[in-house]
Amino acid sequence: MQEPCPAPFNLAAYVLSRAAQTPDKIALAVLSPTGSDRWSYARLETAVRGMATGLRGMGLTPGDRVLLRLGNTPDFPIAFLACIAVGLVPVPTSAQLTTPEITRLAAVIRPALILAAPGIALPEPVPCPVARDLGALAAHPASGYLMGDPDRLAYLVFTSGTSGRPRAVAHAHRAVWARRMMWEGWYGLTAQDRLLHAGAFNWTFTLGTGLLDPWAAGATALIPAEGLELSALPLLLKRHGATIFAAAPGVYRKMLMQSENLALPRLRHGLSAGEKLPEALRKAWQRATGTPVHEALGMSECSTFISGSPARPAPEGTLGYPQTGRRIAVLDQDGQPVSKGRTGTLAIHCKDPGLMLGYLDDGKPHLPLTGDWFLTGDQVSEAVDGALTYHGRRDDMLNTGGFRVSPHEIEAAFADLPGVTDCAAVAIEVSEGVFIVAMGYTGPIEEGSLRVAAEAGLARYKQPRLYARLAALPRTANGKLDRAALRACLKEVT
Repeated sequence: MQEPCPAPFNLAAYVLSRAAQTPDKIALAVLSPTGSDRWSYARLETAVRGMATGLRGMGLTPGDRVLLRLGNTPDFPIAFLACIAVGLVPVPTSAQLTTPEITRLAAVIRPALILAAPGIALPEPVPCPVARDLGALAAHPASGYLMGDPDRLAYLVFTSGTSGRPRAVAHAHRAVWARRMMWEGWYGLTAQDRLLHAGAFNWTFTLGTGLLDPWAAGATALIPAEGLELSALPLLLKRHGATIFAAAPGVYRKMLMQSENLALPRLRHGLSAGEKLPEALRKAWQRATGTPVHEALGMSECSTFISGSPARPAPEGTLGYPQTGRRIAVLDQDGQPVSKGRTGTLAIHCKDPGLMLGYLDDGKPHLPLTGDWFLTGDQVSEAVDGALTYHGRRDDMLNTGGFRVSPHEIEAAFADLPGVTDCAAVAIEVSEGVFIVAMGYTGPIEEGSLRVAAEAGLARYKQPRLYARLAALPRTANGKLDRAALRACLKEVT
């Protein structure tokens, strides 16, 4: 079982605790084909604690919110931890957000300060002071850590709401301690590892899996420099001796399109999250590298909590198992557990130490969770041995002819076809109240071959009625499939 979070506690102090033990070890290397910018644990902690002093010197008080508008540089995690060190509440946001988007988010969190890099959109009008010289902030003497209750608010992140309105998720300091369940339950992480994460610094998947966890474990984090092409990743993985690789499925797909054989002698395994990893893609990576990919299911409200791992690989076609220490259930519409093998909604117990405090509401610190279970919206079924099979999001599930169908089940029928490089299914409304299954795909395959495969492998009500060849499937800046954008694109075809 997971040990309870120690008290008093500070997230930043915990993450940087290895600086006292191994000050000269490399904590972070920002990689480019021509070299790397290396940060020792001592240098990293000095920058964090210096910036913490600078922030407090601006007149901020514990509990004040700091909006991070920073790019793909070490400034991002340094600012994040500096805020937390002295009780400020950082709010990381994507640098890709436009002025209208970040204006709406700022209205929700009501920041006392914005930390900004050049060329990144700010709210309009700007609601508070803006600090741009982060180097000057970090040059101050080291601050101490503000210790306190592990359950107090540490940071906010935004997640997409089912209504289309982003919601601010409030996390406690204890959230980082709860991530220890992933070390064995997903990563197989040790202090000797060199973990290369392909995402940008300001993606929460990168922040947690690529930075905070390796640092807390005493490992080395490797992050590609801003603007690096994906084609350079195999060289960097090999040159810098990466033992673990983390990325969204789209990154694995693009790397395999470059080469069917990747020589990565020190790599032990890959990690995948962000969207469902197709089984064909997992197998292709295994063939190309000789290493497995361990997938995890998570969400902004609780990070990852279901996964396969080196110690307990996921059975084929499944997500894996609840990490040791997690308490989950699969519930029906009445909130009652479903029997093994039946599909229901995945739920997390509200006492899970990694679960959020709640959603920000009307500027209040957070809305406390009520009841015993938090419903994720993910549709899963549980095997006798506890392995979970994913059937899509509740709001992604397709309704056709009165049947509810997982888009992933449809997509799996085409994933291994020669000439299909990518595909995704959605339901589109062709007339009021009438929906059909539509599929966008990339690759040279002809539509007739797709229809033959559908007839051979899918019940009629599951077969797409519309196929559209696209130059590329729409994806977010972090490589996740954008089903809403795909739905709109295919709607124009009808």
